[in-house]
Amino acid sequence: MYRVIGLMSGTSLDGVDAALIETDGGMWITPVAGAEQPYAKPERARLQAAVDAALKWKFEGPEPAEFADAEIALTEAHARAVESVLAAAGLTVADIDLIGFHGQTVLHRAPSAGRKGATRQIGDGEALARRLGIDVVYDLRSADVAAGGHGAPLATLYHDALFKRDKLEGPVAVLNLGGVANVSWLGEGDPVAFDTGPASGLLDAWCEETIDQSFDQNGELAAKGEVDDDALARLMAHPYFALTPPKSLDRWDFSLDPVRGLSPEDGAATLTAFTAQTVADAISRMGAPQRILASGGGRKNPVMVAAIAERLGHAVEPGEAVNWNGDLMEAQAFAWLAVRSLKKLPLSLPSTTGVPQPMTGGRLAEAP
Repeated sequence: MYRVIGLMSGTSLDGVDAALIETDGGMWITPVAGAEQPYAKPERARLQAAVDAALKWKFEGPEPAEFADAEIALTEAHARAVESVLAAAGLTVADIDLIGFHGQTVLHRAPSAGRKGATRQIGDGEALARRLGIDVVYDLRSADVAAGGHGAPLATLYHDALFKRDKLEGPVAVLNLGGVANVSWLGEGDPVAFDTGPASGLLDAWCEETIDQSFDQNGELAAKGEVDDDALARLMAHPYFALTPPKSLDRWDFSLDPVRGLSPEDGAATLTAFTAQTVADAISRMGAPQRILASGGGRKNPVMVAAIAERLGHAVEPGEAVNWNGDLMEAQAFAWLAVRSLKKLPLSLPSTTGVPQPMTGGRLAEAP
């Protein structure tokens, strides 16, 4: 049994989620504590600069200098998150066996015909291990991508372990509403997973651009607007939606151009409808689930959740309905995956990332 802390920083760049669990990397999973560590404004600015540089880089030529600068800020913020979760649990560094460190995705390119994908998560696992004095497993996606997979979504096997541990009746759709939305389909053979489209990422960017707020709190902006059918049709015409799973995308694969020119309210309403429609389409193609369990920040947007439920004709429940922590789901997943990496167990399957065979991964940075 391992006492392990998982760390996750999503594409919204709002902060670090830290989750402490005890696990064997299988169905034995006991949550212990959690903490959320917001980025300070200067830290967020350095991370955004790295993302902006990555979008220009596009995996061609030398890596931008902004990556190394952002890694310094990233490491320090993640170290503080570990210290916060230790304080919450009343434990010390000596009590922890391992850290699962996702890092920060700055660019992701899905595989296509004749070309493997590419993914870049910045995050210096060696520096974090030195800073904290705890072994760190990091770089958890690269092996999958190198083998021909998408490297995403990676939380699905963790969802499946929880599903089996709790003996839920399937099929169950586990819906993650982060910057990007993805779904894990559980209970019918091997789990299936894929990104469905944007979740809160485009909407957050719209709010920053139009009302100088980082997100649409409680869906209040969208609730005041009307969906623009022409703009929605342009968004829905993106070629991603014609692809069959497994499939993945980058938050930046979609543009706000179709809603530019709309009022802040109508743009928010249209982007919320876009997320709802693409999620509903994706789940409907999988079948009729017994339950839809939502995690991620988007589950706290009642307008978005209601729009998804309306299009599906099916209730969307928060993960908390089955005693799962929807805020810390991904952080817990990376703690669990770190243990599996240490044991050389699969982190992904052909049905979850499109990798040719079950694939382990991750790199171990040992504490000095």
